[in-house]
Amino acid sequence: MMDEAASQQQKRTPDEDIAEAVESDIIFGRLKPGERLREEALLERFGHTRHFIRLALTRLEKKGILVHTRNVGAAVRAFTIPEVEEVYDVREMIQRQAALRIALPAEADDIARIAAIQRDYAACVKAGDLRGIHACNDRFHLAIFALCKNSHLLALVKQYMDLTYVIRTVTFSDPKALEASRKQHELMIEQLRGRDNWALAELCVQHLRPNKDKYLGRLRETEAARARKPAE
Repeated sequence: MMDEAASQQQKRTPDEDIAEAVESDIIFGRLKPGERLREEALLERFGHTRHFIRLALTRLEKKGILVHTRNVGAAVRAFTIPEVEEVYDVREMIQRQAALRIALPAEADDIARIAAIQRDYAACVKAGDLRGIHACNDRFHLAIFALCKNSHLLALVKQYMDLTYVIRTVTFSDPKALEASRKQHELMIEQLRGRDNWALAELCVQHLRPNKDKYLGRLRETEAARARKPAE
């Protein structure tokens, strides 16, 4: 009998594969914020029809990873400094509220399931598997916030995770940042065994800030470099 993973693989459509490949390009830094995705180049690369290329781009636009500008086309989402601050204000509010609504201590089965995801995450960090790091990281956090038992709040958490996709990838290739993230994940699991929702909520908020700060640092460096560049 075909196992579930193989069955799911068979059900995948070309646009899903294309979208996943573009996401990988962003994770590995092959596509930068603001960079355009030209349909002709994607047609040549993937060999599918324009229909599937456009479906893939639409899929990524709905997640907030790409933006579409009329008469220009699709591009990797880029943020200004004020936009980063505003979006992360919202992310912090959403995730804090989700953490505060988790019934502590969490059920043993839930903790065991989240701990298993964390082991997968740690293995990906050790192997330098950037795609796996991203996937396991999302699974880990969504599994925790699902414990708030509010599907609408969880959907908002996921929406803003996707919206900040480009920002969240900036530390994936930084071993020190990944190790710090791994340790914070372990602390979150310990908090799930306790009774202090405020401590859990604060940890979840603090966990967001390294990516935000690094992305803002890059934006400020770019602005400073432009300011130093002599007018042509």
